[in-house]
Amino acid sequence: MDNISYKTSSDAATYSVKSKPPGKAGTWKDFITVTKPGILRTNLVAAFGGFWLASQWDVDYIKLILTLLGTMLVMASSCVFNNYFDRELDLKMERTRNRSLPTGRLTPTTVLSYAIILGIVGLAVLFYFSGVKAGLLGILGMIVYVGIYTLWLKRSSTWSTSIGGISGAMPPVIGYVAASGRIDMGAWLLFALLFLWQPPHFWALAIRRVEEYRAAGFPLLPVVKGIHRTKIQMIPYIVLLIPIPILMYAYGYAGMIFMIVSVLLSVLWAFYAFKGFTIKKEETDSWAKKVFFFSINHLTLSFLLMIVDTVHKF
Repeated sequence: MDNISYKTSSDAATYSVKSKPPGKAGTWKDFITVTKPGILRTNLVAAFGGFWLASQWDVDYIKLILTLLGTMLVMASSCVFNNYFDRELDLKMERTRNRSLPTGRLTPTTVLSYAIILGIVGLAVLFYFSGVKAGLLGILGMIVYVGIYTLWLKRSSTWSTSIGGISGAMPPVIGYVAASGRIDMGAWLLFALLFLWQPPHFWALAIRRVEEYRAAGFPLLPVVKGIHRTKIQMIPYIVLLIPIPILMYAYGYAGMIFMIVSVLLSVLWAFYAFKGFTIKKEETDSWAKKVFFFSINHLTLSFLLMIVDTVHKF
């Protein structure tokens, strides 16, 4: 593992790490914003897909709703913890400096308490209504995201994106395990789908924001190893996505429509990624933007098709 400490000498001179005095008190919108609702929406679709796939259309809707609630609260707690621990680093980036904590609209004590409450309630819901395995997976996701990713690797290693992908791959597995009660091939394939999708998705964003991450001192791959190396490292993750829908079809989890479309989406994504080696330097930002948004569409369409084309139980 690449365990390095990467800092820029201009950090202190360029940005202040002291929180700005609040212009006004926080509102309910700030409490929603610190949970990173964009991340929640994406992962709730994934959790729904995992539950649906395991149910094979024989769905316990009450358990589904409670599983989604518990998963959402656990993810929200992890995101709020992330905001709490990154509050000073967020001041160094244009994209994050106006968040509720850096601007002082919410206090660190309030945000920390909020994260703890969300986590306790979310885990209680998962353990009680979705099963012990689902609850343990929720704990694993929180430990990886908050402890390993946020507090350690994000500040010290280019491996942060890859290892952090473990937590991002938990929602569909939680949904699957809640419905089936077991961790089998279906759970592992769902995990692989989300785990492999995340690094190239995030690296496309990191390439676009590379100078902001450099100024903030985050040792992301494009900052430490360069954009060309990042483009190279995106390729195996995308290529390894191609056999996942084939295996899901072969093992009887999803139908042929899902397999064909999802494979084509991964092949097209790989095509866009390879195209990054042929562009001019000034076209890098435009290319990374296209790859980033295509990755979002790839995941959304793949999960929607997986849900629609889930093999029936009877």
